[in-house]
Amino acid sequence: MKPIPDGAVAYRRTAEFNEENVPEVWLRPHSTKRGRWAKITVIEGQLLYVINGDSREEIRLDADHFGVVEPGVGHFVKPLGKARFYLEFYR
Repeated sequence: MKPIPDGAVAYRRTAEFNEENVPEVWLRPHSTKRGRWAKITVIEGQLLYVINGDSREEIRLDADHFGVVEPGVGHFVKPLGKARFYLEFYR
């Protein structure tokens, strides 16, 4: 998982989601647009964050460990039980 580049600016934050209302598209492989990064912040519980880049990475996210979405790289999330989280987008 790469870090969000220095100088990237946050431009949008989603509402909070949980295991019951996570958008369906986030549960299956998808990617962000060119030049668009995202930070996945878990407030409560855990998410499995799967990155399908050059190699497959599976990372458990929790309140102490956030995820970074790289532009154009396939990924998805899976709540591991009860969870609350949001995404913040950068360019």
